[in-house]
Amino acid sequence: MGATGAEQRRGPFRVGDKVQLTDPRGRLHTITLAPGATFHTHKGYFTHDDLIGKPEGWVVTNTAGIEYLALRPLLADYVLSMPRGAAVVYPKDAGQIITMADIFPGARVIEAGVGSGALTLSLLRAVGDHGSLHSIERREDFAAIARGNVETFFGGPHPAWELSVGDLADVLPTVAGPGTVDRVVLDMLAPWENLDAVATALAPGGVLICYVATTTQLSRTAEDLRLDGRYAEPQAFETMVRGWHLEGLAVRPQHRMIGHTGFLITARRLADGVEPPERRRRPAKGSYPVVPDAEWSPEDLGERPVSDKKIRRVRRDVGQGEATRAPAPAGQGAVPADAAATDAWDDED
Repeated sequence: MGATGAEQRRGPFRVGDKVQLTDPRGRLHTITLAPGATFHTHKGYFTHDDLIGKPEGWVVTNTAGIEYLALRPLLADYVLSMPRGAAVVYPKDAGQIITMADIFPGARVIEAGVGSGALTLSLLRAVGDHGSLHSIERREDFAAIARGNVETFFGGPHPAWELSVGDLADVLPTVAGPGTVDRVVLDMLAPWENLDAVATALAPGGVLICYVATTTQLSRTAEDLRLDGRYAEPQAFETMVRGWHLEGLAVRPQHRMIGHTGFLITARRLADGVEPPERRRRPAKGSYPVVPDAEWSPEDLGERPVSDKKIRRVRRDVGQGEATRAPAPAGQGAVPADAAATDAWDDED
């Protein structure tokens, strides 16, 4: 099977394929096809053999006469249903990251704060087989879950992907020389702590994009980017998605929407020795604190703890249990507490 899973996305359904079933009420069910297996609900069942060998877009009928539309799940479907330790970066934010950071085929990209691997999937799709994505994660258990999710989606290891366990400031200088990185994506609690390492690795004109959950993080990141002196003026935004109900002439916004999940802030790397033009601004009185906070706790920044019990369960779900993985290479040991993806709307279980 192809490393990037291209064969998984084409042709008739095969054993091992993930299939998304949609029932008459629009409810989704995801199964993995296996010979002789069955899909049961309280209203009948059908066998997986009824789908194996059938074309995508097939309609299968169970023993109670209920019809299910069968399709392979899209990347967005997979991200929202895959096993997770840390909260995932939602598809709406992943799409903005790819576009606003201009992640292009063949790009050399560094990602820090892998979480469950949701954003990693989109980044790998964008850089392609001939690009390079090096992901860095502080927590070994999160890294194991991400590896399991990525390899499950692509059908095996991706040729453009490397994953290291450790601190960004320690790992980045060992995997990328000065001025050799096109894009850096930071999904962590305190991205401002790594601006020096990122500036060293980024090529002139390169893009840094940070995903943060709170306005406090957003403000601190912006001000530290300005103080660093090696970045152009930062820009920040968020994305909200509202679906629409479509039924004849009854066309209206849906009652529920995906609102705030996080903020994105971007900045370009300046050429060495260049001072950015002075930004003319008139901040309101009291906009800047007299003494900036030097020490913020993870709780201040919005981190939600993930229980060890849940992490062990999710690792088993993705086939990355502690006994199944080789120990991390020397110098890449796990470090407690990570700046993984934070989503205030995601439930613990």
